[in-house]
Amino acid sequence: MLRKCGQRVFTLVSTLAAVCLGAPAVWAAEQLPAAGESYVKVLFAVGAMVAAGISIGVGAIGAGLGIGTAASGACQAVGRNPGVQGKIMMTMLIGMAMAESIAIYALVVSLVLLFANPFMKYFLG
Repeated sequence: MLRKCGQRVFTLVSTLAAVCLGAPAVWAAEQLPAAGESYVKVLFAVGAMVAAGISIGVGAIGAGLGIGTAASGACQAVGRNPGVQGKIMMTMLIGMAMAESIAIYALVVSLVLLFANPFMKYFLG
């Protein structure tokens, strides 16, 4: 049973990895060079798309962990001392806002990588 479940998880993860790594190449097809040109433009576009996906993914995971930790700590604190619920709630909401700002920064980084990449002039001329 455990081995069968492990095989299914491995199949699912490998399929998702193949789709995530193959999709940027499809979207970069419009960047394909004409005959005799190099593939630097295509590789740069694919690399930027993969980097943008990784940056927003890591940022979302970090924000999710931070918000979950803040909510868990607040629930435990209110359970131990219900009299200070207001102060704990305020501190928890500020902590959650700080954790959510990480996800917004990751979104900005991924959008910069996709649409306003500062390294584009070095690779594409």
